[in-house]
Amino acid sequence: MNSRYAHVFQPIRIRGVDFKNRISLAPTTPVLSTPEGYVTRELVDWFRMFARGGVCTLYLGNCSVDLSESNDQSFQLDLGTDRCIYPLALYADMCKQFGCHASLEINHGGEGVPFEMVGHAAYSSSSFISEDELLRAARNKREPMPTIEMSKEKIRETVEKFGMAAGRMKRAGMDIVMVHGGHGNLISQFTSPFFNHRTDEYGGSTQNRARFAIEVCDSIRKHCGENFVIEYRCSGDEIAPGSMHINETIELAGYLKEHIDILHVSAGLHSDPFGPHLYYRNWCQNYLMEHCFNAHYARNIKAAHPDLLVSAVGSIMSIDYAEEMIKNGWVDFVSMCRPLMADPEMPNKYAENRPEDRRPCLRCDSCAKHLMTPKPIYCAVNPMCTMTSEFRDGVVPKAAVKKKTAVIGGGPGGITAMKTLMERGHDVTLYEKTGRLGGNVIGAAAPRFKRDMQDYLMWLRRSAAKCAAKGARILLNTEAAKDILDIENYDAIVIAVGAEPIIPDNIHGIHKPHVYRVPEVDENSKVGEKIVVVGGGGVGFETALDYFERGKDVTVVELQNEFTAKMSFRKSAGNGATELTSIFKEKNIPVKYGYTLVEVRDNGVICKDMETGEMKELSCDTVLLSMGMRERWALVDELRHSAPESNIAIVGDCRNVATIAEAVNQAFQACIHI
Repeated sequence: MNSRYAHVFQPIRIRGVDFKNRISLAPTTPVLSTPEGYVTRELVDWFRMFARGGVCTLYLGNCSVDLSESNDQSFQLDLGTDRCIYPLALYADMCKQFGCHASLEINHGGEGVPFEMVGHAAYSSSSFISEDELLRAARNKREPMPTIEMSKEKIRETVEKFGMAAGRMKRAGMDIVMVHGGHGNLISQFTSPFFNHRTDEYGGSTQNRARFAIEVCDSIRKHCGENFVIEYRCSGDEIAPGSMHINETIELAGYLKEHIDILHVSAGLHSDPFGPHLYYRNWCQNYLMEHCFNAHYARNIKAAHPDLLVSAVGSIMSIDYAEEMIKNGWVDFVSMCRPLMADPEMPNKYAENRPEDRRPCLRCDSCAKHLMTPKPIYCAVNPMCTMTSEFRDGVVPKAAVKKKTAVIGGGPGGITAMKTLMERGHDVTLYEKTGRLGGNVIGAAAPRFKRDMQDYLMWLRRSAAKCAAKGARILLNTEAAKDILDIENYDAIVIAVGAEPIIPDNIHGIHKPHVYRVPEVDENSKVGEKIVVVGGGGVGFETALDYFERGKDVTVVELQNEFTAKMSFRKSAGNGATELTSIFKEKNIPVKYGYTLVEVRDNGVICKDMETGEMKELSCDTVLLSMGMRERWALVDELRHSAPESNIAIVGDCRNVATIAEAVNQAFQACIHI
């Protein structure tokens, strides 16, 4: 039976190169190359899951055309010498096994290259001191260094480096390259008026500023020949004042299109004058932002240049979106990164008409946090992401001995444990003391703007239902007390009982009926019209915003002073922290920093201003407590001797309050050894 997604899976041939579908893995860097910048077997194994999963093209991101001059990231690939060809061939040959194209995003960072990485000031189109350089200089306690304006001789040398880098890719067996002309890297430092202040033939008009990019692409064509595909990455809109906006990008595309084959449209700049975090949100959207965030830029360019093949990228969370966009003629390709990392098998699942099996991405950026450390890349919801060398084919191995196992807790850690134990061939019983599966994900998915978390909660429950259909026992409304476990005589137990909200019993009135713990607030809770949320972490802010958008009068009180609270906020809210702070400021939602809750009354709360010592009364008819969580060690210690102690695994928040990422990955890694 053919796929229902006919447009996504429609093949296309470009310059004689066949692409089996229209889905590519957007450029990503798994931090698995050698420190010197060469492909490793581990890197090839990591990319294997995407090739096996059904995409048409894989892009390894930010590969330097000359690492001695452009090195802006640890473990960055170096294409500057022929030494790269043999290891690149390992990557190219692996992809061919799956009918997939291996490729690289080739780049020169220009002004984004730190002095500390290369030992000299960065090269660029013009001489200037960027926002990035000001931050780097302050961080390294040195004077800022202006960029070196590239001479025409240096331009010719750099153009040749791009061509030679692509030529090495072709010699390694690749037939497509992505040229990074966006995000404020060197090429866009020529194309963008934000950076380019030259007065020669490389500056001034849009056509002149396009000259360097065209010369780079023509150099690649010279080195690689006609049967080689050039994809060019641009920022559809650079967003920042004084930068290139969509109308000028459309003009730029007109100059480029005779020299490229595909235009890949992203957005934003590294050196955004409002800070790198704003660039990051345009390039890698947080969980509060809309899906398909940058797709309108690609759509505008395609409308202006219908003869140009265009690829969209940016929070395209499922192939359902891709099918709509391609079917309507808005774009020709769709590029995805985090959604494919969450589920590399997504293309295969959609081709087989199983879209409901897609494991959703949370846009939580657990992956990017590892990239910045640097550590090998990591995914919150796909634990196989860190195990690709151990399980090259993505298959959990069967256990040598079938065991009778129990999983205590029906949150993400518990459901992951149950699923993994079932795949291992064990007999599994899951105990959940409430009537619903999902654990603290239920509360996390409650705000109406948490679409990704809601999708994940539904996927968790579908996964649990499939386990039940295959023989797992799921016991809801059943607390796994020690005597019950002892009677069952389990061979192994996974304890995933989560964390519990912190409720200070010494606060007078804390147990009044109009006081609720945030994770337990649901549609049956009698929440009034005037709310005080106690706790200014990520959960508190999300809850306050949710009720504000429902028309409630909301105030947040937070014990820490504003500076300390905002530093902590980045840890609890992750990549949504800046977005939430901006939304609160825009909507004028009050946050009382340095306030500690002293008493809850029937019609309000009494707080102490920690700076002045004054008592402040805030009127309200509902109090929502979001004062943090703590591990359930007492319960863990009660249960941990109900099977052979060497076969007890303690995973997730009950071990150390953290995130879904820790719960899922700990559960998987524990269960593959049971």
